Amino acid sequence: MGLLDDLSKRESKPESKPEPPMVGHYGVRLDLQEEKVSLTAGQAKEFTMVVMNTGTEDDTIRLKIDLVYNSELPDPPEWTVKLFGVEDKVWDVTFTKVTEKEFMLIADGQREITLSVTCPKGARYGDRLNVVVNAISKGDPGAFDAKTLSFSARQAILAVKSSIGHERAVADAIYARARAKDVGVFSILVPANFRGYVYVESMNPDRLEEIVRGLRRARGVVKGEGESTGISFSEIEAYLTPKPIVSGIMEGDRNVYDGTPAATRPGAGPWWRNWKFSSMAGRRRPVHRWALRSVPSA
Repeated sequence: MGLLDDLSKRESKPESKPEPPMVGHYGVRLDLQEEKVSLTAGQAKEFTMVVMNTGTEDDTIRLKIDLVYNSELPDPPEWTVKLFGVEDKVWDVTFTKVTEKEFMLIADGQREITLSVTCPKGARYGDRLNVVVNAISKGDPGAFDAKTLSFSARQAILAVKSSIGHERAVADAIYARARAKDVGVFSILVPANFRGYVYVESMNPDRLEEIVRGLRRARGVVKGEGESTGISFSEIEAYLTPKPIVSGIMEGDRNVYDGTPAATRPGAGPWWRNWKFSSMAGRRRPVHRWALRSVPSA
């Protein structure tokens, strides 16, 4: 047996093949708290959202903004929607009419974006807007995430400063002008125990300022603090639920009811009345406080 015969009997080892490269995957996630928000005319609110690349590859993210309007009246005014952080300059969706933008994200990368929504000054009661934010992977269009923010326009409660003792005259003048111009004033309140102010419930604070401007005995509209255009309902709730006339009467007291309105008696306190009318079509309904005098028991 020769050496060549021995080599031919040896089994040949299979050559090792290189392992195939791992196939990457694409993914995107949008971190944004979905909310339902009501805003007054001219009021703005900001939201912070984070777009994350959850895939294993660098990817181009397509950000798409859909604005869905819903209103009881035709031709609703446009809300202002802006985004900060998508590119160097502000992305004004409403003004530019551009609803899509793209940006790069590395694998496991993220970008923080601020969304700002402003209610238009000409908003009507019942105007609604849904802002749908879509984050879509360009590498795999099937990988996407979407969140919705819902907005509605509501009336504001504004305080009009007046000369002390002339609250009724200012309220009468506001009522007359608002009814003539139809500026969306729903109610006027003149509290008895808070002199120097008239409270007005209105959809358009700017138009109310036009009415008050130049009005005799009126000192202007008080501006709200921070994001608020007006004042909160809790600040005037006590005036809408007046103190019961029997409060402070102790057991054993003798009470005499004279049957006359408190506002007509000599030495009565400040006049108080609440006007309610819907879209200037209703009627004023005066509400009087009746006199109930408490006489200490003998």
